[in-house]
Amino acid sequence: MYYYSTVDNIVMTHSAVHEKDGFDVVDVHFERPSQDGFNFLDMTVPGEIVSKSFGFSENEILKLKRYAKNNSSLIWDFAQKGGGENA
Repeated sequence: MYYYSTVDNIVMTHSAVHEKDGFDVVDVHFERPSQDGFNFLDMTVPGEIVSKSFGFSENEILKLKRYAKNNSSLIWDFAQKGGGENA
């Protein structure tokens, strides 16, 4: 996973572009420290399809999905080039 950003103590990382069910996608992972370890959210872009989550409220999930969607073109570009440091 490649580092993308930290906002409000939530770290976002992403994978390289890969194929899933015949479509090119990028896996996106959000996490933040909590008293019990970490809260996390895993999704794919495009589509902002959540596959797993723990510890984030429904409202927070909507905000994270919106953040991923608003940044998806940049995330996609970085994912194709091997992360932000290589873009």
